[in-house]
Amino acid sequence: MIGAASGAAIGAIADKENRGRGAAIGAGVGVLAGGAVGAYMDYQEKKLREKLAGTGVSVKRVGDDIYLNMPGNLTFATDHAEIRADFYDVLNSVVLVLNEYNKTLIEITGHTDSTGSDAHNQQLSEARAHSVAAYFHSHDVVPERLIT
Repeated sequence: MIGAASGAAIGAIADKENRGRGAAIGAGVGVLAGGAVGAYMDYQEKKLREKLAGTGVSVKRVGDDIYLNMPGNLTFATDHAEIRADFYDVLNSVVLVLNEYNKTLIEITGHTDSTGSDAHNQQLSEARAHSVAAYFHSHDVVPERLIT
């Protein structure tokens, strides 16, 4: 719907001689673009669910965003930012999908439990996010796609 409205507005502005025709064409293009993004994310979500089934990582879709929840106890040792070696296979599965669907931006956030000071936990959270980003980058995920 947003794609259609945006396309209609752009089309109406672009076709000054016949704003109605421009709006109609723009709306059609907007619907197609919006549908293409939705389909792209649908396929990516499906692939992630397949690759991550049974790993302890949950996949959640909200609109055009896909969230992967990688529980800290699976990913990191307590109070550490180094990725556990036994979690590499899971991350490798994520990397395969990220490299196949290479138009997606990846926002990586780290979390901790509530033990320790707020300042320590903030530093640890950031270090964990950077560890995952570095791992993805070392496996050919373009760094411009990674947001920490």
